Amino acid sequence: MRYYETRDLARGHRKNPTEAESYFWKKVRGRRLFGLKINRQFLIQHSEIMGNKLYYISDFHNCEHKLIIEIDGGIHLIQQEYDILRENDIKALGYRVLRFTNDEVLYKWEEVERKIGEFLTNHITH
Repeated sequence: MRYYETRDLARGHRKNPTEAESYFWKKVRGRRLFGLKINRQFLIQHSEIMGNKLYYISDFHNCEHKLIIEIDGGIHLIQQEYDILRENDIKALGYRVLRFTNDEVLYKWEEVERKIGEFLTNHITH
C-alpha cells in the first residue's frame, strides 16, 4: 500500500487494537520491557514501484535492534503464505522478526518476555 493509505490504516489499528495487542502494549510501553523503546503499528517501506513507495505495517517495532514483533491472531492461519513472503521481505531489509500468538501474549506472558530477552542477549553478543 502507499504511504497515506498505510498510515491511515496503521492509525486505525492503533485506535482499535486486538486484546493481545492491547495487553502487549500495556506491558512494553514507556520502556517497561528491558528498557526498549517500542513503537506500535510501525510503517516499514519495503519497495518502490513506478515512484510509489510501498509499506508494511508491523505490530511492534524497536529501532535500536531492528526488531519487529508480530502478534498473530486467527487470521494468520489462513494467510500463512502471505505472512512468509512479508516476513522474508522484512528480513531482507535487515530486520529480525519475532512472532507470538494471541494466546502466548495473553496467557504465557513470562514465556514471551523470556524469548524477547533471549533474542536481545543473542543479538547484543553476536
